[in-house]
Amino acid sequence: MRAMRWLAMGLCLGAALISCASNPRDGYAATNLYPKQFQSVAATIFRNRSYIRGIEKNLLEALTKEIESGTPYALANEVSADTLLKGTITDARLLELSKDPTTGLANEMMFEVTIDFEWIDMRTGKKIVAQNGVKASALFVPSAPAREPIELAQFAVAEEMARDIVAAMQTEW
Repeated sequence: MRAMRWLAMGLCLGAALISCASNPRDGYAATNLYPKQFQSVAATIFRNRSYIRGIEKNLLEALTKEIESGTPYALANEVSADTLLKGTITDARLLELSKDPTTGLANEMMFEVTIDFEWIDMRTGKKIVAQNGVKASALFVPSAPAREPIELAQFAVAEEMARDIVAAMQTEW
């Protein structure tokens, strides 16, 4: 009985090891996740087609911090950069999630932003990455006692969006 258990465990372990090693291109990588042929990125302020102003500045600030801290690329101006990151804020909206039954004022609100962006090789003019309709959202509570300002949600959305953009810059592996 004990021998059967050891045999079954050995077979399971062997199958697991074989499946992990079947394709060395799948799974985790110890190498750099970003394209190696580029050394620098120029991040431009996104065009803002929404009625809420200031999002584009928050996004650029979050994006530059995320590129500096999370990628091997240096930030540069458009003239000297290998690549260009640009985009458009296509929509920004406030969604009311719940109301106070007594006052009728919003208890919880969601701030949602949608963007289109492109990462372009400046030497060839070809798009490295292009994504449309990328969304990020953040919850905030404008009512008492929290009284969180909308800027808190705008900051959170910009941070999330910057992480998503930088993640999209990684090579497919």
